[in-house]
Amino acid sequence: MSTPVVLVAGLHATARTAVVDQLLREHPGALAVHHDLKAITQGRIERVVRDGDRIVDLAEMRPAHGCVTCTVREDLLPWLVQHAGQAPLLVTELWDSVEPRSVAEALDCEEAHDLLRLTGVLTALDAEHLPVDIVRGDDLADSGHQAAAGDRRYLAEVLARQLEFATALILRGGDEEDHDLTRAILTHLAPCTPVVAGTLPEVTGAALCVRELAERVDPPTAQLPCDTRTGEITTVVWRRLRPLHPGRFFAAVDELVTGSVRSRGRFWLPTQPDRVLAWDAVAGVVSVEDCGPWLISLPEAAWELMSPARRTVASLDWNPIIGDRVQHLVFMGPDLDRERLLGLLDSCLLAPDEAEARLEDPFTSLITLKENA
Repeated sequence: MSTPVVLVAGLHATARTAVVDQLLREHPGALAVHHDLKAITQGRIERVVRDGDRIVDLAEMRPAHGCVTCTVREDLLPWLVQHAGQAPLLVTELWDSVEPRSVAEALDCEEAHDLLRLTGVLTALDAEHLPVDIVRGDDLADSGHQAAAGDRRYLAEVLARQLEFATALILRGGDEEDHDLTRAILTHLAPCTPVVAGTLPEVTGAALCVRELAERVDPPTAQLPCDTRTGEITTVVWRRLRPLHPGRFFAAVDELVTGSVRSRGRFWLPTQPDRVLAWDAVAGVVSVEDCGPWLISLPEAAWELMSPARRTVASLDWNPIIGDRVQHLVFMGPDLDRERLLGLLDSCLLAPDEAEARLEDPFTSLITLKENA
């Protein structure tokens, strides 16, 4: 029988540790492992293992390249495999800025297949700090949360990915007003994810499918929010079929990014018609990534190689002329001017008389291949 493993992520260390403590209390004999990365820029990592409130093992290590990937591959995964069967539950408390997806995918390997099963990805959130942190433009290095030397990610970017990948969001800290505001924000950021403040979800059951977890957030298959308004917070969905004029859309980027707290989705350009382009922006920082081909650009024989989720999404978006190409962007923020936002985006669409024009594409130098941080 494989041993259940639950990941506990979150930028807010106090909230995260409180969730780990609760898991240890509720599952006597469970072990929690945490890699403290506060000295990672000096090439040092401290592994702390707890049983209840007691530290049972403390070790310092120096991974070859001083990064999270090395730590997971060289220490965390071997430690979990070694302790499989020795505890009813293994709790992995991730460092502040570690994104749970990279760890979940590392555990989904042949070495751990019969010994470990991932049963939960919990992101702990401090209800007092989340509304502020999700709009902070600080980078991780300046805020002391970096997970490697040269880590250039932003605090709000990491927080968004932590909560969007989770199977449950756990609220700690703050007062009733903080909890109400945080729940309202999460209704827009992660509408399909359970939010709990007391009893934790079951974490000793069946194994999660890591691929399905990833498909919930990957742009070609993402479960994006719908048009919603909660108090002053608004989510606006923009869906169109016509291609975007790359020059006009590029010129609108700053206004689109600064006018909302969080936006994401997929789009296409006539200069790159075969590529699914991902839009991802939070707290004023935007990235555009190449996520591979649209199904319409592939031979039909290759469609069977795609996941059921990818084929289902393509069928829902399918148009007899352009296939599964679609503009599907979602914007969230306080008091968004819906009509102005939709008007700006519509003005970026390619006009019929521009279809044959030779267009310059300023996105070419901006687009990167999709990577998981």
